[in-house]
Amino acid sequence: MTVAGPHRLPQHNPRTPLEDLEFTLLGSVVGPADPHWDKARAAWNLTADQQPAAVVFTVDAADVSATVRYATALGLNVLAQSTGHLATAVGDLAGTVLIRTARMRSVRVDAEKQTMRVEAGATWGVATAALEGTGLAALAGSSGEVGIVGYTLGGGYSWLSRSRGLAASSVTAIELVLADGNLLRATAEEHAELFWAVRGGGGNFGIVTALEFRVYPVSEVSAGMLLFPLEQTRSVLEEYARWTEDLDERATTCFRILHFPRLPDLPDFLRGQSFVGVDGAIDAPEDVAQRLLAPLRALEPSIDTFTRIPATALAGLHLDPSDPVPVIGDGMILDSLTPEVVDALLGSAAGMDPSALLIVDLRHLGGALGRPAGGGAVDHLPGRFLLYAAGIAPSPQAAAAVITAITSVRLALAPWASSIDYSNFREVREAPERFWAPDVLERLRAVKKSVDPRGIIRSAHTLEPRTSTSSRALSADAAPDDLAHRIPAER
Repeated sequence: MTVAGPHRLPQHNPRTPLEDLEFTLLGSVVGPADPHWDKARAAWNLTADQQPAAVVFTVDAADVSATVRYATALGLNVLAQSTGHLATAVGDLAGTVLIRTARMRSVRVDAEKQTMRVEAGATWGVATAALEGTGLAALAGSSGEVGIVGYTLGGGYSWLSRSRGLAASSVTAIELVLADGNLLRATAEEHAELFWAVRGGGGNFGIVTALEFRVYPVSEVSAGMLLFPLEQTRSVLEEYARWTEDLDERATTCFRILHFPRLPDLPDFLRGQSFVGVDGAIDAPEDVAQRLLAPLRALEPSIDTFTRIPATALAGLHLDPSDPVPVIGDGMILDSLTPEVVDALLGSAAGMDPSALLIVDLRHLGGALGRPAGGGAVDHLPGRFLLYAAGIAPSPQAAAAVITAITSVRLALAPWASSIDYSNFREVREAPERFWAPDVLERLRAVKKSVDPRGIIRSAHTLEPRTSTSSRALSADAAPDDLAHRIPAER
């Protein structure tokens, strides 16, 4: 299917190219001289100082098509962004038109077919709200504020993933505008190679305007968190390592070292406090969940919130911030959690200044996550655990402390790191070989060349070789001096 075309005919003799573009759109265009420029270019992650050539707020696929054609005619690149959680991985946006899809938020559930269609700007909070009362659940992210498209194109780790796999493998159709401005619908039967590439290859191939994916008959799960005093960090982590060795794959959980900030949207019993804990979801009957949790509960948590909840409420489980924040984070996949790894993690993270590291997470992999699903370019993840560490960086001084802390954790754990990373948890620019095996990368590049030979479409993680030494930031062998580009200027 090919659909394209502007909403209106352009004016004759427009004063500027941006005014010409805006006249063809139902959406709006913001340029650097506009008084709303700073708000328009801001990402959810406030440490990303985005400086594109222009920002276009699209309202439908025709707006996206017109914008891509405009940018191509002027020799500019285009990059799509819904929320901007991964904005720090994008790099310099000079010469790039930033397409903000947040106004494209339509969602539609087909309960009979157990599928869902979402537009490019829809977040998981919007989607899960639409599923309430249907008895169906999506493979949603751990935050309701995360955009569905970016999350899914990178793979998509959910609280149901150890039993259901990555979200990308549940995608059944993709609608996207290519570099020539044409809108295509890619499925397993139509444009099959493109369909394969986008599911895990990110936004490198076109501007996605809508996704369709399977949803699952899951009405309730056992979910919550177990929180312990920091003094129990070692005993909890050691038990978690034992517990996850042969854990039922219906349980998807995360070990956490937490230093809660004094944020107003946090419960009183968490605000400003520090804990070690385990949170997650168990997609099994209550009696099975109780049995699975028994070894952790034997450690006598201070707080135990595990209970039966609607599967649509899982987006609030991880207590991710709902408002934009200046955060610096990075992740890696670990191949094991042996006593040596436990020692290395605790030695680098457990005694860290609470003001430097907000969280250190270890998400459990394996189960359906570790089995090739015959899906897209990323249809499973290697390794046993997905680590993510982050801190709040409202100032250059705070940013330097966070970067030093994250680097310390990464260096300590480097001997046990997988050769492949999960792109959604890498918030710096990195070599494409870190995300895709050589044969997969070769195939992705072939698809890219066929649909975007001039390289018009940009994405957070590019398929092309790294060209800047600064992209070593937060790699396993990075030193703090390499990370200066992540330190925000005073504003």
